[in-house]
Amino acid sequence: MTRDNSTRDNASNPEETQRLCEAMCLVKTPEEALAFLADLLSPHEMCDLAQRLEVATLLRSGRSYVDVSSTTGASSTTVSRVSKCLRGERGGYRLVLERLDGAVDVAVRAGAEKADGFGMQGRQG
Repeated sequence: MTRDNSTRDNASNPEETQRLCEAMCLVKTPEEALAFLADLLSPHEMCDLAQRLEVATLLRSGRSYVDVSSTTGASSTTVSRVSKCLRGERGGYRLVLERLDGAVDVAVRAGAEKADGFGMQGRQG
């Protein structure tokens, strides 16, 4: 049986949305995430999501709407919507961007520790 998706809105089916969220939590690596998203989304949808994350990153760093739009190719409507979400109560973009920043910090520290073999780069004994 097929469904008429023309009347679906952002609320969609709560059970389906919950299952999608649970599925996303099961992904453990960037490679697994790419495989899942490539199966789940069209190439255009994948680009749209990646673009929105980049818009959020640039806005969070203080770049102007015009600069973000010209840098990413996102419409002013998309930039405005992402900005509103960044300032909103849900905090999804903020949470993910903070965790991405933390992951980068950990990777940089791990690289520095590998550089001297002891994690004591720059220290003299």
